[in-house]
Amino acid sequence: MKRISGILCGLTLLTTTMIAAVAQDHAKLDERLNSAQAVIQEVMATPDKGIPQSILAGASCVVVIPKYKKGAFVIGAQYGQGVATCRTPNGWSAPVFVRLEGGSFGWQIGGQSTDLILIAMNQHGLQHMLSSKFKLGADAAASAGPVGRNAQASTDASMRAEFLTYSRSQGLFAGLDLDGTVLSQNADDTRAEYGADVPFDVVLHGNKPVPENARAFVRTVAHFFVVSKNNQ
Repeated sequence: MKRISGILCGLTLLTTTMIAAVAQDHAKLDERLNSAQAVIQEVMATPDKGIPQSILAGASCVVVIPKYKKGAFVIGAQYGQGVATCRTPNGWSAPVFVRLEGGSFGWQIGGQSTDLILIAMNQHGLQHMLSSKFKLGADAAASAGPVGRNAQASTDASMRAEFLTYSRSQGLFAGLDLDGTVLSQNADDTRAEYGADVPFDVVLHGNKPVPENARAFVRTVAHFFVVSKNNQ
């Protein structure tokens, strides 16, 4: 009897631990989605320094990496986690979770945290988003995006780019060169969000409903896309 009680206690403890772990994972994902939504809202609240209307109107996908970290001692390291959504014939897709990683060498002391926005500008960029991993500047052409709501992406680099990249740090918003960084799928977090292994292309093609905790983020992206389209 004692043995059975011990087994039951062990199972109860294991179940409780698993439930707590799942709740912690979901809280982490909720925070990332909320942070990504806030980044978009705050950037678009600065008309003279935001993303140009023409860029937002033509976007195929939007990737937001809140609090991307860069900096270390001697060897610089870069790492961030974020969310992505892509345009579909029926609106913007449910989100997937991604990682952005890179490295630089040089004498660096201290660190900094930066919000990043990456915008896929064409079908080539979308196809890279559907892959498991790709390197900006090598596998996918990337360029620092133009800034200013009425600015035009008229430079050769911007016109050819599959991705336009932006950063916001200490209140300053500007285009950023992210060549050499690697964007990859975060399958673990995407699984935690949807409760099963769902291929990225299924989600980004709009074949999964938007989860409740992601609706505000997707709605915010969709709102500014519509505004941009109407203001063309």
